[in-house]
Amino acid sequence: MESSDNIHFIELGLDREAAKQPENDGTVFWGHGWGQNHKSFLSWAQRFSGKSRHILIDFPGFGESPVPNEVWGTDDYAAACAELIRKQCDEPIIWVGHSFGCRVGLQLAARYPELIKGIVLVAGAGLPRKRPLWHKIYYGARVKLFKALKKLIPLGLSQEWLYTKFGSADYKSSGALRQIFVKVVNEDLSTLAATINCPTLLIYGEKDTETPPEIGMRLNKLIENSDLIVLNGFDHYTLLSTGQHQAAPLLGKFINSVKKAS
Repeated sequence: MESSDNIHFIELGLDREAAKQPENDGTVFWGHGWGQNHKSFLSWAQRFSGKSRHILIDFPGFGESPVPNEVWGTDDYAAACAELIRKQCDEPIIWVGHSFGCRVGLQLAARYPELIKGIVLVAGAGLPRKRPLWHKIYYGARVKLFKALKKLIPLGLSQEWLYTKFGSADYKSSGALRQIFVKVVNEDLSTLAATINCPTLLIYGEKDTETPPEIGMRLNKLIENSDLIVLNGFDHYTLLSTGQHQAAPLLGKFINSVKKAS
């Protein structure tokens, strides 16, 4: 495990110089989902290690990377990753993200286009969910009740009990990252996505209820140079595991197409 400032990462495949040679495919960065670490993409990266260089990161607050001292948004995560890319690479890279890693990828492609030659978003997040009216009413009532009960904490109500009863699974497990989680999940990156010009591949699982394919459809409309593929039978996490045999070849074709266009 290597590190650069506040980001730990592992490197595999070709070395820095070999990756730049015309017969090879350059460098690929891998950004994991919320609550995960670099290992979630390890088997994916190993598939392509013979023709390219791979840097798999632990986002700050995950794996071996320290928790940020402030409440970061995805723009802060992207800024930290951009600095790492500048230090580790001499040419633009391909970014592959899963879920939260896609939010960071969208920020990178929009804010640092000189560093990114293509992005692959696997079960990508970044746009508000479209929910039915009953769902909005139900969760709106829960939010109001949560806020009312929160005022009772100084009077003895357990904060941990409140979070356990009202928080999502990711929120409950976020600990020191809770404030960051709240900030991140409330971001709407649609305006940023519409400014992205680099080649973009969107891969979604048909059964994904966390980042459903309709998010991919909207991103596909927002990002001009994008392609959307929905794989039947896979959800948010099986897309990474058992779905890899279908998704990884799509990534291989994308890498080749970006290379030819460069």
